[in-house]
Amino acid sequence: MADELMIQAEGLTKRYGETQALAGVSFGVPAGTILGLLGPNGAGKTTAVRVLTTLAVPDAGSATVAGIDVVKHPGEVRRHIGVAAQDATLDPLLTGRQNLVLVGELSDMGKTAARERAAELLGQFELDFAADRVLKGYSGGMRRRLDLAASLMTRPPVLFLDEPTTGLDPVSRQRVWEAVRELLDDGVTVLLTTQYLEEADALAHRIVVVNHGTVIADGTPTELKEASRSARIEVTLSVPHPGAVAAMAPLVAGEISVGDDGRRLSAGVDASSGLATAVVRALDAAGVTVDNIEVRQPSLDDVFFSLTGEHVDEEDGGEAEDPDHDARDGGAGRADGGDGGSSSSSDGGSSSGGSGGGGGGQGPSAETDRRAAGGNPPHELEGART
Repeated sequence: MADELMIQAEGLTKRYGETQALAGVSFGVPAGTILGLLGPNGAGKTTAVRVLTTLAVPDAGSATVAGIDVVKHPGEVRRHIGVAAQDATLDPLLTGRQNLVLVGELSDMGKTAARERAAELLGQFELDFAADRVLKGYSGGMRRRLDLAASLMTRPPVLFLDEPTTGLDPVSRQRVWEAVRELLDDGVTVLLTTQYLEEADALAHRIVVVNHGTVIADGTPTELKEASRSARIEVTLSVPHPGAVAAMAPLVAGEISVGDDGRRLSAGVDASSGLATAVVRALDAAGVTVDNIEVRQPSLDDVFFSLTGEHVDEEDGGEAEDPDHDARDGGAGRADGGDGGSSSSSDGGSSSGGSGGGGGGQGPSAETDRRAAGGNPPHELEGART
């Protein structure tokens, strides 16, 4: 089962006018794993996800989800996926329970089955205390968890998560991460797009980096960090020493930076085992005494910068797309229910897609979640979310 590819893209290309959104994108996601799809804004991430969720038709190449061709059988694909998109689609005037039941009924589950599944998910995502409160009274973290719950109403084996924690505070973000990890116990396969590299590092088994419509890196977080060769060693001397730089030079890569006080030295290194010991010994042999030494492993942001030449802008999770692509690709899914929502296809297929960015709502703790969903007047609830 672990070797089965639940998501597979082969040579996907897509052009919008003069813009080459995809230029031969290929990757696979084994069953029961999480793939992080990263890239700068406009790199092609959103277009790739739209193709895989049947909302866009590729110009060339092929893709399958749960072993089903996304172009030949889009309705069948939609029966096997859940989509938690960044833009909100849940109804703020309905309760949490009503929203989930509605998604289930639109997915042809039947009222009784939808109610039972809604109750199960509300408990699983720790929202049962607020099940019968209107959605506009939910904090940002609560809304995002309800989005995830909605996307799982039909028990899809494949889940697409688009920026699942954008706008959430650190505690709410951690709770969403825990909910995503728990999905793996049920064998769910997840494709995650995120601007938070810490999130990809924490959740993804593998990471694919896309830039200018092509895959420029594919590997585990550890493999990508090691390949970037962007680790750094930082040494603090007891006192400045003229021979320190020469003693370190054979063991590091590139120029050694010396601090203004002459005591702090840093340089890029290939973080091999025993490096810190070798540097201390070399300095000791040169008569240089060391107060502190640290090898700083590269972060995913370092990897991202080394690959793309830019850092991720965590304040801007969007990706520019061609304004007319919906009209041209309407047959791929837009007419069947739209992006991110609970969409029913013309052949009876459906994909439950609870979506939403969580607004700017803050949910610093479970207790705050409960207060926000409590009996406060609407105007107080609105104020609590800002």
